[in-house]
Amino acid sequence: MIRLAYKNAPENNNTQVGMHHAMTTTEIFLIAMVIIFTIPYLFWRLFKTEYWAPLVVVQIIMGILLGPGVLGAAFPDYYQFVFTQPVIQSLNGIAWWAVMLFVFIAGIELDLGAAWKHRRETSITAGLALGSPLLFGCAAALLFVGGAGWMGAAAQPWQFVLGVGMACAVTALPILILFMEKLQILRQPIGQRILRYASMDDVAIWGVLALILMDWTRVGRQITFLLVFALASWLFRRLMIRIPERDRWYAGLIWLGLCGLGADWCGLHFMVGAFLAGAVMDGHWFDQTKMDTLRHNVLLVIMPVFFLSTGLRTNWNMGGQAVFVVAGVLLVASVAGKLIGTHIAGRILGWQRGEASLIGWLLQTKALIMIIFANVLLDKNIITSETFTALLLMAVASTMLTVPVVSPMLEKMRGLFGKSA
Repeated sequence: MIRLAYKNAPENNNTQVGMHHAMTTTEIFLIAMVIIFTIPYLFWRLFKTEYWAPLVVVQIIMGILLGPGVLGAAFPDYYQFVFTQPVIQSLNGIAWWAVMLFVFIAGIELDLGAAWKHRRETSITAGLALGSPLLFGCAAALLFVGGAGWMGAAAQPWQFVLGVGMACAVTALPILILFMEKLQILRQPIGQRILRYASMDDVAIWGVLALILMDWTRVGRQITFLLVFALASWLFRRLMIRIPERDRWYAGLIWLGLCGLGADWCGLHFMVGAFLAGAVMDGHWFDQTKMDTLRHNVLLVIMPVFFLSTGLRTNWNMGGQAVFVVAGVLLVASVAGKLIGTHIAGRILGWQRGEASLIGWLLQTKALIMIIFANVLLDKNIITSETFTALLLMAVASTMLTVPVVSPMLEKMRGLFGKSA
């Protein structure tokens, strides 16, 4: 086992230094894993937060609290003891694979056939539900583009503005599914409609991300990747329909790794590759119950590590007040933009009274996908860690608002459930 040197340990605390020298990287890594799984779970259970903050949201919040801005500031010695560089590197490796699997599953679950069948309604609603908050978010980003500390060093102004704007427009499809299951509308016609809108927005989100990440110095690699990916997808689909389901799971994971590698090699980021890997696959190739179980197990077993690693990337160097102000501005832009977009769609399509608000509030659920999106922007130095922190706070707040706001609406609108999908 590798033993840690701890050169930076406080010289005046011999007991602590001795303890540090006695512990291996493996042991400290396991301490971190115990923290990751224990604290959020106990908080969720003891305070019964399920109504306004399901476990996945609590895990995100605890990731922030366990990061350098809170735990690291309050107890720097203990923070440095647990979250050493070797431990963080190990956690990051697990987090990368966890989030790749999660995005991969989201891509598989896209139902493009249903969206095409209802293409007029879907395109109008999805377009306005994405476009309106995108414009609001871009307008908000323009307020900060000239300020020091918000735009990443590698970003052009248009990349920063479009990236922050899209972060305000994102809908987290997996969390939306979780919420609609909780609200008992997932299998209802209204729930299936909302899934179509969110699915179309998911495709647009990753397309915009690919545009933001286009590296004109590596455009040859990116074109090569896209051409090879198109040919490989055709061959892969032909293979998948010829092999039994038990082999499709293994083939899918190999395909995921190759697509992620190819996308990262060409500069598009492995997350774009993970989504593309799932998007070209058909959900009916797999047993739906098994797919649901896989998604649940990914959330249960390895995604908490991603939430913690996300929290470790938060930064409050601009000052907590500034970060909270920016987060508040982005939250208003996100929620207002989404509601305005769905209300315009409702007028065009002749929806019932209250339907636009219900759909708008559900579609503004962000959490995971926005955090994944913001992580990519941070990795590519499009945004700074301060902007990332503000976006993270905005995503958590918007997600926590959803169920408390939507639940009373549903009690008054049970008639919507029978409306045709």
